[in-house]
Amino acid sequence: MRILILGGSRFLGRAFAAEALDAGHDVTVFNRGRSGPDLPGVTAVRGDRENPADLERLVAEGTAAGPWDAVVDTSGYVPKIVGYGARALAEAAGAYLFISSASAFADFPSRPLNADSPLFDCPPDATEGEYGPLKAGCERAIRENFPGRVLVHYPGIILGPHETSGRLTWWLSRIARGGEVLAPGDPRRQMQLIDARDIARFGLHCIEAGNTERYLLAGPKGHTTFGDWLAACAETTGSDAHFTWAPDEVLLEHEVTIWSGLPLWSPEEGEAAGVWDKDSAPALAAGLVCRPIEETVRDTWAWLKDAPSLADKDGRINGHGLAPAEEQRILAALKH
Repeated sequence: MRILILGGSRFLGRAFAAEALDAGHDVTVFNRGRSGPDLPGVTAVRGDRENPADLERLVAEGTAAGPWDAVVDTSGYVPKIVGYGARALAEAAGAYLFISSASAFADFPSRPLNADSPLFDCPPDATEGEYGPLKAGCERAIRENFPGRVLVHYPGIILGPHETSGRLTWWLSRIARGGEVLAPGDPRRQMQLIDARDIARFGLHCIEAGNTERYLLAGPKGHTTFGDWLAACAETTGSDAHFTWAPDEVLLEHEVTIWSGLPLWSPEEGEAAGVWDKDSAPALAAGLVCRPIEETVRDTWAWLKDAPSLADKDGRINGHGLAPAEEQRILAALKH
């Protein structure tokens, strides 16, 4: 197939490009060339999706050999801008795969989700708003321009090599330093993590099959626990780290920021009670395969060791993680 990826040089977009190349597809990427090098083997068209002239040039250059079989959009966040691109590409591609987010659902993260849960009500020409509603608006903008030819996938928490958000990468960096590590909540708490490469492989499978069903993408229930995930980090890094688990109420008392203070932690009760309750069974039945979390951890560490440092002076990555002094203060309080 001929695949156009809007983005293609960072994390999930890069995973799509790599998987498509490995499958023997002809891959074009459209990006500004600022976020990182493109993978060898892709055809790179430079431009900005906010610039109509760049979109016109993309269509003119990219369709010289005929229309693309599909567009893969991993970088759409603003409905009005996404609508520009969808209109420009409507006659230049057969299908449009939009990678949305579980955050596009109005009930997330407070309640359990499935692919039919209600989306936020956001118009297709919106230019401002919060991340989740804007993702829902982007989907509407695409559907207006690719009627009957749209695939929308809603991932949960995405991990894997080239992740810069600071979730797995912060935990690996902290655990690699060793010693006593503050761990959040209950080590038995179930998690539904998913590797970017598995999302990409499934997305391409759906394009190939002409499958336009909506899918919520997350690891199967029981895939891992918080304790097993952190243990995999310790084993992979060869660290002497040992974990001291702090109950939710203690972390709240010490004003640890939910979700980012200790990445991916949230209290089991309250506004984020449904964060690990996503129904991914339909996607799994349709061909989604989620690799073991140990493989994701191992491959991310192999990449992270050779990557430029992502951390600030306090060891945080993209705002995620506790500064060492803050962690030590809470650990000391747990002993009294």
